[in-house]
Amino acid sequence: MKILVTGGAGFIGSHVVDAYIADGHDVAIVDDLSTGHRENLHPQARFYEMDIRDPALADVFTIEQPEVVNHHGAQMSVRVSVDDPLRDASINVIGTVNLLENARHNGVRKVIYISTGGAVYGEPRYLPCDEEHPVDPLCPYGISKHTPEHYLALYQRLYQLRYTVLRYPNVYGPRQDPRGEAGVVAIFAGKMLRGERVVINGTGEQERDFVAITDIAAANLAALWYGDEEIINLGSGRGTSVNEIFAALAEITGYRQPPLFGPTKSGEVFKIYLTGDKARQLLRWRPTVSIEKGLAMTAASLHPEPSAKETERSEQYTG
Repeated sequence: MKILVTGGAGFIGSHVVDAYIADGHDVAIVDDLSTGHRENLHPQARFYEMDIRDPALADVFTIEQPEVVNHHGAQMSVRVSVDDPLRDASINVIGTVNLLENARHNGVRKVIYISTGGAVYGEPRYLPCDEEHPVDPLCPYGISKHTPEHYLALYQRLYQLRYTVLRYPNVYGPRQDPRGEAGVVAIFAGKMLRGERVVINGTGEQERDFVAITDIAAANLAALWYGDEEIINLGSGRGTSVNEIFAALAEITGYRQPPLFGPTKSGEVFKIYLTGDKARQLLRWRPTVSIEKGLAMTAASLHPEPSAKETERSEQYTG
């Protein structure tokens, strides 16, 4: 199958590309490298360095003629969305509509759209959140990721473009970028391996639903065939606090310093985790990697040598 993956040089998108190619599919990547990295690109994938808002995206569709579009490309920082809502909406809404227009004009069979389970629901009214939970974002990012879900439903009705929406939990694992994409695990592990002090924003009692990247890639494989016209949470049904993540990583890395505590970040919910019931029913998917194994895998993938940019950073992400 011919698949176009946007954001395929990023942490999550690159693992999805790897899974597709390992499964025998023909993959092309569109990524502007604003947060992705060339070293993440699979050597068998064709690469187009491009913003998803670029009119030249039409040329990529003409050349590649993909059957499926997997849409990971996005502005994914809560803080950036709060500071610059126009940029956030331009990339996540206008960029997605540009992608959908090209998909419908080039005979694309299906779009797999990556949404967020951590930001669309707002402060949960009940836990774990299922797909019927009211949508009530606390930040522009949550709004800009939710809005394309409505476009997808409309494009299916008007143009018969099939879709599956995957609402992600906090994804972690090798290649995680400490400068974004809910990178608390990579940030903490990297700091610990270098013997640097770790800063926790807020009390550390914030809870998130941590799911390993290998499980997320498996869900993207299943979505090629299942889940048409559905919105699906990829949840573990379990919340893990930032303090628990710190303690587990400290044990894995042999870190002995206590954390520093900083101010909370605006626009973030306090506790959120997702049910995976619908994913089990429709995608035949469930998380298989324990948090202990996943954290050890992530720590083992990191190198203790400090980078100048990372060492200078004082703000830590909590997911």
